[in-house]
Amino acid sequence: MSLLPAVTTIKRHLAIATVMGLAFTASLVSAQVQTIDKVVAIVDDDIVLASELVERLEAFKIGIQRRGMEMPDEEALVKETLDRLILESIQLQLADRYGVRIPDAQLDDAMNRLAAQNGMTLEQFRGVVEGEGKSFVEMRDQIRQEMMIQRVQQGNVSRNIQISEQEVENYLSTEEGQLMTQPEFHILQALVAVSKDDSSKEVAAKEAYIDGVLASILAGNPFEEAVSRLEPYAFTGGDLGWRKLPEIPSMFAEILPTLKTGDTGKVQSGSGFHLVYLADVRGREQLVQQTEVRHILVKPTEVMTDSEAEALTAELRQRILDGEDFTALAKKYSDDIGSAQEGGELGWTSPGQMVPEFESAMAATPKGDISEPVRSQFGWHILQVTDRREQDVSEDMRRRQIMGYLHDQKYQEELEAWLRKIRDEAFVDIK
Repeated sequence: MSLLPAVTTIKRHLAIATVMGLAFTASLVSAQVQTIDKVVAIVDDDIVLASELVERLEAFKIGIQRRGMEMPDEEALVKETLDRLILESIQLQLADRYGVRIPDAQLDDAMNRLAAQNGMTLEQFRGVVEGEGKSFVEMRDQIRQEMMIQRVQQGNVSRNIQISEQEVENYLSTEEGQLMTQPEFHILQALVAVSKDDSSKEVAAKEAYIDGVLASILAGNPFEEAVSRLEPYAFTGGDLGWRKLPEIPSMFAEILPTLKTGDTGKVQSGSGFHLVYLADVRGREQLVQQTEVRHILVKPTEVMTDSEAEALTAELRQRILDGEDFTALAKKYSDDIGSAQEGGELGWTSPGQMVPEFESAMAATPKGDISEPVRSQFGWHILQVTDRREQDVSEDMRRRQIMGYLHDQKYQEELEAWLRKIRDEAFVDIK
């Protein structure tokens, strides 16, 4: 029994009792012996029960059948499933040691996302789960455990991953990197077909018709509404989805780069006359409005109430308006450690970088003015917009895309190595 220190859950008590040869009866009076469960593995301070293994095996088999895959050898499937349960146990014990907790609000968000992915509300999703004879509470607990494991993995693996600028440059120079960072176009197209039997007069009539529809679109009529007419010619085609330039039909590839988002162009092919609508683009030139800003932050503390912090912020604003130096006051009074020594300078900011209250005040403050005190989760701010510009951030976005891809690659490699390490270091006794 020394292999199971501090095992306190009901599940573990029942299992330990079984290992010791004890038995429970259907009633306390009955002398008939029944085995409740069986331990299949001891993992450090935890155990894996046969019932857990059977339940997970059934879930894997159902998943394999639904995907239409060939069922693996039973022995290999049992071994793989048990290995996964052992690794989960090790990671959950690490989560417990690290004090990892998943607040109910975060778990609720995860459950709502899961329901939404299945096209349901949470209540509808719960009804489906329970309608299949499963426990929604147990599913919720399983999701919580998966989130805890993810936290433990990220904490132990991500800190070992560094992506250098040179690695990004090297990947960008490869054919694969260039293809990955090419712009993507969301295209809709409509075709008025021309057959080989059409006379020149009929072809001219169809072209005149599609020219009229194009003129209607250019005048402001929505594309889908304009091409929904069935008289005198029917349109075919539709939404081609998101595609990179090499994936776009060659007849459209020449005109697309000339279109702006929301534009429609006309193309003639052997099939007839096409209208091509560029619904959206991502990865091409991305212009954003950036703001150069500086601020002073005053945080409420145990010795300074919220109203006193607001009053001090208002006083500092007035002193600046009266001629005192913003930089000097920021260095002396600002509680933002990151920017105080820089005179409150936050540099150029893009939309979404700042908390909503700060961003709203920044947008409402004319260049050169000092804002009224504004409250955010961090405390009371005054800010000054020193400049505004329109900036193309497409290159930054491409680099972030490559960095994310390289990080994911390294993450998988590091994760596999870390999982092998914790498995080798754990005490595991398979029964």
